[in-house]
Amino acid sequence: MTHIAVLGSTNMDLVAYVAKSPQRGETVTGREFRTIPGGKGANQAVAAAHAGADVSMIGAVGADTFGSQLRTTLEHSGVDTDHLRTTEGPSGTAHIVVDDEGGNEIVVIPGANGSVDHLAPGDEALIAGADALLLQLEIPLAAVLAGAEAARRHGVRTILTPSPVQSLPPELLASIDLLVPNEHEAAALTGLTDPRDAATALLDQVPEVVVTLGAAGSLYASRGAEPFTMPAPRVTAVDSTGAGDTFVGTLAVALAEGRPMRAALAWASTAASMSVQRPGASSSMPYRSEIDAQAASNTRHTS
Repeated sequence: MTHIAVLGSTNMDLVAYVAKSPQRGETVTGREFRTIPGGKGANQAVAAAHAGADVSMIGAVGADTFGSQLRTTLEHSGVDTDHLRTTEGPSGTAHIVVDDEGGNEIVVIPGANGSVDHLAPGDEALIAGADALLLQLEIPLAAVLAGAEAARRHGVRTILTPSPVQSLPPELLASIDLLVPNEHEAAALTGLTDPRDAATALLDQVPEVVVTLGAAGSLYASRGAEPFTMPAPRVTAVDSTGAGDTFVGTLAVALAEGRPMRAALAWASTAASMSVQRPGASSSMPYRSEIDAQAASNTRHTS
């Protein structure tokens, strides 16, 4: 079975559902509140596990109720948590407002994630035995760099989601195989608003780039090849929280299984389009059998 290692964050998502997000200084009445396990690292781990991979999570939770719930959720999703540390203090939280159009606004408080500033004993060996390492930026950059460099030493594909977006040091980019920003992150990293121009510019720093474009799909670019766009299935979004993580986790599995990039992107787009039709982040992520069935249906309707 394909083995995916994830080095990243675990958060408890505190989600308020509203008709319209409040403006600055405004109070609105929401219709529902949910507590949902999340965090970009944990979300990508769950997505990859649901997509059929053997997944290991490297990170930290707090010594609180949220920490226990986060660990249990990962384990119930089939994610190995032997390398998920428990630290004193609170777990990370994400405070999310979701509006009726499926859009979201998020405030992340790192909590225990802030303690993940290095690789613990055994982490590098775990990474060395993986087919791919998934990285994000919700833990300290020092750990992201350490993980990427460990993966490079052992010939493991590294996939980085540059979120929350920040300036990326050259030594980190030198260890990244595939960069997966959304269009806003790509613009922030390059100063270029056109996704194709931004992706081309990023190829000066990494060999492959996928820019996610929301409902418009994704754009792939690699050195020495013509960029192409992969459309996304047309669906009505209920909650886009976690859609990007669903895409990345599923894409990692497809690539690790040896699928060509076009087929991998189509499969990941199908998974992401299914997730936005369900509320929550990790709770919305489809299983492999569902993705395969929907992908087959999409093919029949477009042929």
